[in-house]
Amino acid sequence: MASKNLIQVKQFCVYHEIENTFIKELSNYGLVHIILEKNDEYLEPEQLPVIEKMIRMHYDLNINLEGIDAIYHLLNKIETLQQHLINTQNKLRIYEEQ
Repeated sequence: MASKNLIQVKQFCVYHEIENTFIKELSNYGLVHIILEKNDEYLEPEQLPVIEKMIRMHYDLNINLEGIDAIYHLLNKIETLQQHLINTQNKLRIYEEQ
């Protein structure tokens, strides 16, 4: 994986004015994936929107990491159920048109 496509954890934390330990704690909960390359820690760009939501939950809403973990999994479940509902509705339309 080319490091030019990755975001350095230190730079991300400086930009968002947060502690490096917050990202490490998110990783410990399995909420983000940290890539170790050349003795440095990186994040994949695809993770940034989710991480930024977690930062807002923690720092703006004072939600602890356990709460963020629960919210994250519930939001993923809702998204999965919504996608399942859309697929089911699309299949139903096929039968209604016949």
